[in-house]
Amino acid sequence: MRAREANFDGLVGPTHHYAGLSFGNVASTRHQHQVSNPKLAAKQGLLKMKALADRGFLQGVIPPHERPCLPVLRQIGFCGSDEAVLRAAMAQAPALLSAASSASAMWVANAATVSPSADSGDGRVHFTVANLNNKFHRAIEAPGTEAILRALFASPAHFRVHGALPQVTLFGDEGAANHNRFAEQHGDPGVQLFVWGREASGAGLAPSRYPARQTREASAAVARLHGLDPQRTLFAQQNPAVIDQGVFHNDVIAVSNGPVLFCHQQAFVDQPALLATLAERVPGFQVIEVPDRAVSVADAVQTYLFNSQLLSKDNGRMLLVLPEEARRHAGVWRWLNQRVVHDSAIDELQVFDLRESMCNGGGPACLRLRVVLTDAEQAAVNPAVWMNAALFTRLNQWIDDHYRDRLSQADLADPQLLQESRTALDALTTLLNLGNIYAFQQ
Repeated sequence: MRAREANFDGLVGPTHHYAGLSFGNVASTRHQHQVSNPKLAAKQGLLKMKALADRGFLQGVIPPHERPCLPVLRQIGFCGSDEAVLRAAMAQAPALLSAASSASAMWVANAATVSPSADSGDGRVHFTVANLNNKFHRAIEAPGTEAILRALFASPAHFRVHGALPQVTLFGDEGAANHNRFAEQHGDPGVQLFVWGREASGAGLAPSRYPARQTREASAAVARLHGLDPQRTLFAQQNPAVIDQGVFHNDVIAVSNGPVLFCHQQAFVDQPALLATLAERVPGFQVIEVPDRAVSVADAVQTYLFNSQLLSKDNGRMLLVLPEEARRHAGVWRWLNQRVVHDSAIDELQVFDLRESMCNGGGPACLRLRVVLTDAEQAAVNPAVWMNAALFTRLNQWIDDHYRDRLSQADLADPQLLQESRTALDALTTLLNLGNIYAFQQ
């Protein structure tokens, strides 16, 4: 069946700041407490969306979450008016206020795991919201993510949105950042590869420095919820040695598109066996495996070479969308131009400046959720969220009207920031025809 892959990018929220909340994410901790620029962050992401839409790629927008998250601050004991809650949290537990104010929902690769209708048991597109329970600031995202996905993908005839898995260690689920799908054409039945970091039983290899966030049990649960064919579903363990070097998600070390896997030589446990299995089960399978001698894991983490978007072009080849950091690294850029562009399915590189996101540990792939859609499914998506020239202009103006160009951790206690954020999101729900999806609108 004819289908296209759409990329839905997360809009960076008004409270984007550098709190260093994500242990195991080297870039996040390195930039802790630096001053951020929420306006620039939002515009950098928006420019990427518009540029890809202009090239004919199917591009949608996912709105930010409401932050600071006052309900969670009240749940953990801060009380009184909104202003009193903010003041008390800053005075008593500034790290908790940072967590409740995090704009991390911008990285919508962690929003959910998605299976297209060609693969699912009931012929609908399935979404399972990620519980992200390894980090407090991300674990609070699930209810908001579910409300947003239901507003974007509202047709029950075409879409099924599952709530998050139970919020327990057994089912640690990081969403599409640990998931790959392979198919010769997007509309063909595919082979889905779930990448896990640990088994909750404690068996097998495990990292020793940084946490492995995704459990095998969570991946298996998502596959069951989506009704996937066991013969077309694979589970592979991420190499614990690279997790300990800052590869906190699979999408920091590997990216796939169609029948192609672009990955580092050290991405997976028993990688040769996994590649052989993919070659057996995926028609036209191709692997672009970057050797460690050409690009080290440390260089991959520094440049986010693999946290890129791999997109199918009309000429049958692929475009690799990279962060500016990859071009600035002489060795990485030389290898890409000498070995990838001329000897693989990839024939073009496109670079974007996403510094504000990168400093918090998220590259191009983090900012987008991939959804394969048939023509009928595409028509059933909320039409107001598709990127085009008119929406780009309106969103740019919206950012200019509501965002600050400087934000520090101390600013999070400012009640005016809370009001600015709510005013911005209230306007955005009208602009994107989302309805009243935020708690303050109820």
